[in-house]
Amino acid sequence: MLIGLEIKNFAIVSNLSTEWHSGMTAITGETGAGKSIAIDALSLCLGERAEASAVRPGTDKAEVSAQFDLSNLPHAHAFLEENMLNNDDNECLLRRVVCKNGRSKSYINGSPVTAAQLKELGQYLISIHGQHAHQHLLKAEHQLQLLDAYAGHQNLVNAVSQRYKRYADLQKEFKQLEHQQQQQAAQKQLLEYQVAELDEFALQAGEFEQIEAEHYKLSNSQTILQSCQRELQHLYESDEQNACSLLQHSAQQFNELAHYDETLANVAALLTEAAVQVEEASREIRNYTEQADLDPTRLTEVENRLSGAMDLARKHHIKPQELVEFHQNVTQELDSISSNSSRLEQLEGEIADALEDYQTASEELSASRHQYANTLNGLISESMANLSMENGVFEIALTAHTDRSPNSLGFDNVSFLVSTNPGQPLQPLAKVASGGELSRISLAIQVIIAQKVTTPTLIFDEVDVGISGPTAAAVGKLLRQLGKSTQVICVTHLPQVASSAHQQFFVAKEIADGETFTHMLALNKDGRVNEIARLLGGDNISKTAKANAKELIKAHG
Repeated sequence: MLIGLEIKNFAIVSNLSTEWHSGMTAITGETGAGKSIAIDALSLCLGERAEASAVRPGTDKAEVSAQFDLSNLPHAHAFLEENMLNNDDNECLLRRVVCKNGRSKSYINGSPVTAAQLKELGQYLISIHGQHAHQHLLKAEHQLQLLDAYAGHQNLVNAVSQRYKRYADLQKEFKQLEHQQQQQAAQKQLLEYQVAELDEFALQAGEFEQIEAEHYKLSNSQTILQSCQRELQHLYESDEQNACSLLQHSAQQFNELAHYDETLANVAALLTEAAVQVEEASREIRNYTEQADLDPTRLTEVENRLSGAMDLARKHHIKPQELVEFHQNVTQELDSISSNSSRLEQLEGEIADALEDYQTASEELSASRHQYANTLNGLISESMANLSMENGVFEIALTAHTDRSPNSLGFDNVSFLVSTNPGQPLQPLAKVASGGELSRISLAIQVIIAQKVTTPTLIFDEVDVGISGPTAAAVGKLLRQLGKSTQVICVTHLPQVASSAHQQFFVAKEIADGETFTHMLALNKDGRVNEIARLLGGDNISKTAKANAKELIKAHG
């Protein structure tokens, strides 16, 4: 529950520090004094959108800190542990700082966090019911949320949502593949032609480079052969003079000279070796010329293969060296298109199974909703009677969508029906209930839901608008009873409601040095009597008003 709230430079609050207790706390004050300022500050501290207008004029930043007791709040503890934000004790400090440029910073137990994290933790700490909450009651989606919150069957709601998502994802994939197939019909024909042509040509990896080199060799084979034969004559076969015989002659001469100077023996050895190398080279050349095959047929084959590869490359606007990779790519693309058909057939089965799973989960959720709707009908009708609507009848009508089309909330249509007078048929809230009646019905529902949904702190911001007299006393009694199990904070202008509280704050506004200041004071016993007397009789507090105020407070023990 909330145990401390500190506000600095927020709106018209300069500096405010308050302590909060269990039970029911009433907040009262003059009109325009800023009774809802603490709730607005709390909302900011719980992750609501920050705006520059929240910063008090003439200051650099607004700061709000809220301290909570987390005893018996396992969800809050789990969140803190999961995000490594927990303290050693059972308390938690939330802090929000808003700069005058509108930017804000958020903290949990001193660690920087996002506003989204504040909001996620806040749902386990406080539930705020604003003065216009009854307007949301007219919306079917909100009505369904209230019923599900009371039923507490979040596991069934999650199951429907998850199975709907599965069904919707499969449907989306099916439509995308179907659309792709329609678009790819013409593309498939082109790919089939291209793949068939490339399959027929069947160029292998590295083949183009090989045939290109072979073509170059074959087209120059005559020149190569003639040159080899000529050089063979020069090196070895010429009868008149050749390189090998000249080297042998020179080697012999230096061998003889070595008798006179042995240092020339090395020259003779080198020349002898050179002659041997020339003779070996000549042998290689002779073998080459003897094995050379001037095959014009092979040249034609290579030329045709090379020309075919280059024609295909030009056709597809790529380099010939890229043909093999291109062939693989278009084959894969064709396979992908072909596989779409089999995937579509598979998806039809999966969609049917997903729809069946969704319908099963939706039927379980619908059965649970009907069960808890029957319980709520009696509780809310009884609560309406306690709020001066003795003949009021409330009923939650649940009907299935006519086409039972899947959605994330199941196939239930919900409508809150009410009859406020005997003999009057049940009709939707918006058609029957007046503003005051709607406010009372909304309060009855909120209190009943709050008793089932274990939020440790409930805040009601002027939810008693349009209520007076005995009804106001009944509202006060209802909130005080709720305060026995839950911390209740109520902003009110009704003395009957304020007197029902276990403790009370008074909000006052003053103007000093051209500036406006708001203060919130915890009232003692005498202060409560005076404030409730003011609510009863206006600013001129009479003895009678005080006596009535004491009686109102005394009535609640």
